[in-house]
Amino acid sequence: FAGLADVSISEDIPVEGEITVPVGSHSPDEVYSTLDEPVKDTIMRDLKAVGKKFVHVMYPKKSSALLRDWDLWGPLVLCVSLALMLQGGSADSKDDGGPQFAEVFVIIWFGAVVITLNSKLLGGTISFFQSLCVLGYCVLPLTVAMLVCRLVLLAGSGTVSFIIRLIVVVAMFGWSTLASTAFLADSQPPNRKALVVYPIFLFYFVISWMILTFTPQ
Repeated sequence: FAGLADVSISEDIPVEGEITVPVGSHSPDEVYSTLDEPVKDTIMRDLKAVGKKFVHVMYPKKSSALLRDWDLWGPLVLCVSLALMLQGGSADSKDDGGPQFAEVFVIIWFGAVVITLNSKLLGGTISFFQSLCVLGYCVLPLTVAMLVCRLVLLAGSGTVSFIIRLIVVVAMFGWSTLASTAFLADSQPPNRKALVVYPIFLFYFVISWMILTFTPQ
């Protein structure tokens, strides 16, 4: 490389490309910062995120959409809605049905926590809150089933009403189970998937049974 010391670059040779740094450039943290955005924009963004997750549950497929940006707002809304619709059943005819709300709330969240711990102990690769997010959002079909059953019960509680409610609950039970396993299947070891699916089956079966056996006061 001894000859390279005598090589000089002429000032007449044009230099291509832009080498200046823009003064108004922002770092990635500044671009995605939400500290200065209006509260309305924050709420609308969260509502849109929850709505997109509802769509993914109603059209389940093997995807990481529910796992990428997890939240517990949707599961909380579904849990409260389901508990409110189940409140005031004939089992609580001697009081105002208040304890039933707590029972439904505890069953859903305690069941989701137990299933999540079981998944982690079996070698699951997703986080604790990601699993809670999926299990909570997949209660959506059963919440729809509860709403339909309430409407059917307004017309009466005969044999035809029971058959309609049975068909709706069984269909939504299968939908919830398939949706949750579609999102959680890839996060489990292949030889232990059955051990994870079985508690999920029981979890949604208990909720479905509560919906099917519900009768208003």
